[in-house]
Amino acid sequence: MEYTVIYERGPASWGAYLPDLPGCIAVGKTKLIVQKRIRKAVAMHLAAMRRDGDPIPEPTSEAEKLTVAAR
Repeated sequence: MEYTVIYERGPASWGAYLPDLPGCIAVGKTKLIVQKRIRKAVAMHLAAMRRDGDPIPEPTSEAEKLTVAAR
């Protein structure tokens, strides 16, 4: 499956989450760290869902960058 991951840069750290997996998040000091952590978080999240008998949601979210003129 291919899920959309949203990365957000904050003043002192990075965060990541997946819109299709509510509650699955990661934070880290750098984007590289948070990329590694979100992969691990997804694996753990899906394993817990399987263990609990919850259905694994199909990916439905998409993201894109939009360039706009700033004034």
